[in-house]
Amino acid sequence: MSKQKMDGGDLLVKCLVKEGITKIFGIVGGELLRIYDAIERWGREEGIDTVMVRHEQAGGHAADAWARATGEIGVCIGTLGPGVTHLVPAVAAANADSIPMLVIGAQIGRMFEDTGILQGGIDQISLMKPITKAQIQVEEPNEIPRAVQKAIKTALSGRRAPVYLDIRETALVRAATEEDVKKILDPKQYRPIGRPYGNPEEIKKAVEVLNTAQKPLIVAGGGLIASEASEELTKFSETYMIPCGTTINGIGSISSDKKTFLDSFLISNAYRSAASEADVVLSLGCKWDYSIYYGASPLWNQDQKLIQVDIDPNEIGKNRPIEVSIIGDCKVVIEQLLNEMERNLPKEKITEWSEWNTYLQEIRTQDAQLNRKIRDSKKIPMSPERLVYEVFDFIPEDAQIVLDGGDIVVFSYKFINHKPRPPRSTFYPISMGHLGVGIPYAIGVKMAKPDKFVICLSGDGSFMFNVQELETAVRLNLPIIIVIANNSCWGMIKNNQKTNLEKRYCDVDLPAINYAEIAKSFGCHGEKIENPEDIKPAIQRAIESKKPTVIDVDIAFERSPPAMKIVGFYKKNKGLFG
Repeated sequence: MSKQKMDGGDLLVKCLVKEGITKIFGIVGGELLRIYDAIERWGREEGIDTVMVRHEQAGGHAADAWARATGEIGVCIGTLGPGVTHLVPAVAAANADSIPMLVIGAQIGRMFEDTGILQGGIDQISLMKPITKAQIQVEEPNEIPRAVQKAIKTALSGRRAPVYLDIRETALVRAATEEDVKKILDPKQYRPIGRPYGNPEEIKKAVEVLNTAQKPLIVAGGGLIASEASEELTKFSETYMIPCGTTINGIGSISSDKKTFLDSFLISNAYRSAASEADVVLSLGCKWDYSIYYGASPLWNQDQKLIQVDIDPNEIGKNRPIEVSIIGDCKVVIEQLLNEMERNLPKEKITEWSEWNTYLQEIRTQDAQLNRKIRDSKKIPMSPERLVYEVFDFIPEDAQIVLDGGDIVVFSYKFINHKPRPPRSTFYPISMGHLGVGIPYAIGVKMAKPDKFVICLSGDGSFMFNVQELETAVRLNLPIIIVIANNSCWGMIKNNQKTNLEKRYCDVDLPAINYAEIAKSFGCHGEKIENPEDIKPAIQRAIESKKPTVIDVDIAFERSPPAMKIVGFYKKNKGLFG
């Protein structure tokens, strides 16, 4: 640090450096200048850097993606008033998916309250309360170390989530002391590093229930990804031959090349057969929300027994009655279950469950054969599924896939496991279904994993939400690839109007825009594609360009089979939703 007198901005950056934080995503503002100045004077030498985006919302999304990709906390920042309010959509999406973030917002000094000062007067604590796990405000420099520690501890403990830190300008501009610096603790000094184990009695009960099962099923969710338990899950599933499906947030928790894998969305016949026929379900870090149809009939067998493992007690029994509940971290709970099953589960169960798994795997093979017609279609404009297949067939197994949109995301689920997916390699805000994450997510992922291939599949509507971030990708020299599924409409809503409102289309059609030309104006590589056979060569040219790339692909407007299944489900269960 230079000999300049230390202020609260220096103190905050020191706290972040101690936490191992390397990136802060956002836009500078007047009240944030002391933070940025500290980073400019000495912070970069200590390993922390700012990432300037072109809209705070995009900064929030990039921080969210960084956290999803690394398992670490993501950090975003916004100046008071509009800077903080712009962060709201991104913070809400991260909160819904249990993503740990430190959201830093500036606030006026208390002496300026009720004066009509520029951008002031917003109760930012109340604004963030519904979409963050905790809200903390500091007024003086000496409060900063404890506030940062409390925020990060809260964000990373139990159910992970964003935490909002509201920093009044007085805390940043006033002098800090060496006594304040001494309050900065090493993470292991103030927050738990270990994992919470499940109650041993509940572990025994779970194994007793499994012992009664003839057709058990594992459903793995985002909580399993958060606990880095992919290896344990694979061992558990394959050792005992228990078929395993995942949620969207759980994609990659078990790879699609494993002999017990089913799928990641209930549009596949194998996964739906398992859901409807299983007699015992082991839920590992899984939300029983809309993405798996709430565990409701007719897709789910209502006589099956549910063993639910989750670190968050609030998720236990939500939408489905349970037989056994285990509060704990999935990684260590699976180890506990393995130990108990080794002692008390008859080995002949493995043979019985293996036959059940074989039955489901045969259905899965049939599912794969049904996709040949899609792969061989030469129709122009191409079907959305043909686009998805061509992209997913070309990219490497460890590619980082970002999804952004409505219908095109649902179409993507059919082929998302076309090649084995590692954990933390698929990115979509499933709980909010939030549009506009594509380019910011791709930026955050590429910065987190610079050696990985990063590709985004986006709808034409969602692409325009944060199109300005193409400039960020160019400026940072990030060779991300954005593939736009362009049907010139808000496809999911238009499908709804087509199916349920007798084709009374209102505000759903978009003009025919060449998005590749827009991309070129930002300095990107851009191509417009119509023929499905041109997709793979276009992606190859994008790689060779070493630039951020937009490939604009014309597709047909189609109502997908998955959408039809969803419509049918909602109609049959309208009483469930009111």
